[in-house]
Amino acid sequence: MFGGLAPLVIEKVEDAGDRIVVRARTPSGAVACPDCGVLTARVHGLHERTVGDVPVDARRVQVMVLVRRLVCPTPGCRRTFREQVPGVLQRYQRRTPRLQALVGAVARELAGRGAARLLLQLAAPLSRHSTVRALLRMPLAAPVIPRVLGVDDFALRRRSRYATVLIDAQTRRRVDVLPDRNADTLEVWLRQHPGVEVVCRDRSGAYAEAVRRALPDAVQVADRWHLWHGLGEAAGREVAAHSACWAKAGRLQDGPRAATTRERWHQIHALLEQNVGLLECARRLNVSLNTIKRYARAAEPERMQRAPQYRPTLVDPYRDHLRRRREQEPAIGNLQLFREIKALGYPGSMNLLVRYITQGGVEGDRPPMSPRRLTSLVLTHPDHLTDTQREHRRELTTACPDMIDLTGLVGSFATLLRPHDGNSARLKAWIEAVRAADLPHLHTFARGLEIDYDAVRAAVTMPYHNGGTEGVNTKTKRIMRQMHGRAGFTLLRHRILLN
Repeated sequence: MFGGLAPLVIEKVEDAGDRIVVRARTPSGAVACPDCGVLTARVHGLHERTVGDVPVDARRVQVMVLVRRLVCPTPGCRRTFREQVPGVLQRYQRRTPRLQALVGAVARELAGRGAARLLLQLAAPLSRHSTVRALLRMPLAAPVIPRVLGVDDFALRRRSRYATVLIDAQTRRRVDVLPDRNADTLEVWLRQHPGVEVVCRDRSGAYAEAVRRALPDAVQVADRWHLWHGLGEAAGREVAAHSACWAKAGRLQDGPRAATTRERWHQIHALLEQNVGLLECARRLNVSLNTIKRYARAAEPERMQRAPQYRPTLVDPYRDHLRRRREQEPAIGNLQLFREIKALGYPGSMNLLVRYITQGGVEGDRPPMSPRRLTSLVLTHPDHLTDTQREHRRELTTACPDMIDLTGLVGSFATLLRPHDGNSARLKAWIEAVRAADLPHLHTFARGLEIDYDAVRAAVTMPYHNGGTEGVNTKTKRIMRQMHGRAGFTLLRHRILLN
């Protein structure tokens, strides 16, 4: 029960109700002076210290130790000193090392108020300020400079302040956290910590510039997830731009709702053939009279299924201008369109315009499938789609030659994301194929690949990636939610590196 107090001589254990009091003393014998190291057993006086130990039986343990103040025999050295007991007593501490380890483990996971509440249930009460101080006193391991470094940013305050986390991309061990995401800050860190040979990063130009200046011989590897994410955004814009073409081939609604509609139509018309009145049909089927009339007017069930129409919006008066400009420049940006219609008197917001364009509102009626949903089908591997989804995707994409090209290019790029030595030539061929296709948004994506070509080529030929850094960022979000923005960067950095 009190195995951690073995270096002491326990004289008495008292039951004090909500706590257990252990009275002990230090063993007699010579002790080395902390300065000169000379052994001495000459006692100058006695002093009682009170420290806390790990709880027993859900009760606090209070250890009252009688320690000696000894006289150093070396002339010119300190006159007296108070003895310490390794593993039990430490200078200026009122907790034993094992209780301190318990507090540190809880504070490392929860910090502040959360740690204080849990420690209270563990019979080791501590204030929230003391738990934070205990956390900051925990030493950080000396950074081991990795050969493969992962670099990524995370938001301290979204769209305002960002920081940078550095990890070992192979072992996923945290290396350091920088207070911003500027190129100069990362460059200084890389110069102060030489030894990095490979740097895995996202598509950030600031990180790329910092690595080029500090480590010109290092290999930069673009993260494959960011490559696929960028392709997905470009593909989504292409699908939205061609919605007027592929939407015409869309079949009527299918699924549980469509099946219910067909079943209801047959029920109503079967009753009408038996000369059952409209009101009686409504009573028997427990639906409204207006619904019965609407089904009765439909000569066939397919007429009950139609693509939904747009509701009136503030963008409607400018639809012709938007359609004309998108026909003239298929790759025109939404911001430019917003500025143009704003000059024409558009009173709405940018978000309303973007939603109107991406949902196919410029081309007229809303298609039976949203561009976002079709983009998801195009980006998903065919083996992961159901038979219905594969057939639906085939019908929509084959209705437009550009959509056929887009589907093929997306599939060929997906194969590049499995690293292989032969992917270097295939990447160059893929970029040439994009140039030959009439896909303006994909041209923009390909130009971005050419600007950062060396890093992209390394991404498709080397096994390194930035997935571990993204995992650290996910855990960092949990830490920041616990702290609710009340702690500074120093505490956040400490918790990230300790976790």
